[in-house]
Amino acid sequence: MSEEEKNLTLHPQGKKGVNILKRRYDVIHDYILKTIKKRKVISYEKLSDMAIRDLSETFDGKVVWYIVSVKLDLEARGIIERIPKTSPHELRMKK
Repeated sequence: MSEEEKNLTLHPQGKKGVNILKRRYDVIHDYILKTIKKRKVISYEKLSDMAIRDLSETFDGKVVWYIVSVKLDLEARGIIERIPKTSPHELRMKK
């Protein structure tokens, strides 16, 4: 049995990332980007709630944990950003 491919995530504060199965990473990655592109700005809470609603039936992992890990990875890679001084924090595509 071959081992599944994994992604090591990055962390915006340089902390240690986590290993995520690539197929799970890809699902969450695509979901986050599609949702932020469509909405332009979205609060983290709203993104999380939508992901739970949309993915829980089909996703074979804890949706919230993956959303957090992949969101941090996308921030660290400069693809999305937290909007400064927003509470609860909001996200957008990085210019």
